[in-house]
Amino acid sequence: MSAHTRPVSEGAWFKSSYSGGNTTECVEVAVAGDSTVLIRDSQHPGGRRIAVRTGTWTDFLAFLGAR
Repeated sequence: MSAHTRPVSEGAWFKSSYSGGNTTECVEVAVAGDSTVLIRDSQHPGGRRIAVRTGTWTDFLAFLGAR
């Protein structure tokens, strides 16, 4: 996992459907190429991003779905 500032099209970002209803706890995700998913805090869209491999992100989502 790494911090990442690579530019991604604003249209590429989407908010988590599980983000807080009061809009203060929002996570946004974007697919950046074939093998990278970027994650950022929607309250700081120009800030740092976390980059993870697509497979890691898929495994994480599967883990959450199994809970």
